[in-house]
Amino acid sequence: MKDDKLLERIVVNPKVMVGKPVIRGTRLTVEYILNLLAHGATVEEILQEYEGLTQEDIQACILFATKTLESASFMPLDLEPA
Repeated sequence: MKDDKLLERIVVNPKVMVGKPVIRGTRLTVEYILNLLAHGATVEEILQEYEGLTQEDIQACILFATKTLESASFMPLDLEPA
């Protein structure tokens, strides 16, 4: 599936989840799905837990995060004590 079609699955509405990006038609935030994946949940487990969610919805979350990070700038943190 092309990027633009995947990204159509993610919407931002200030009246839904305080404007956080969510999967269209749900209240599941991109952040929440990415957090599940980061903590070891598999795509299959997420799909079983959330009826109606598709693999493409999860791919859209990952793509959205990737596209968001493309335009971000990062500064190294000085983590060593002074």
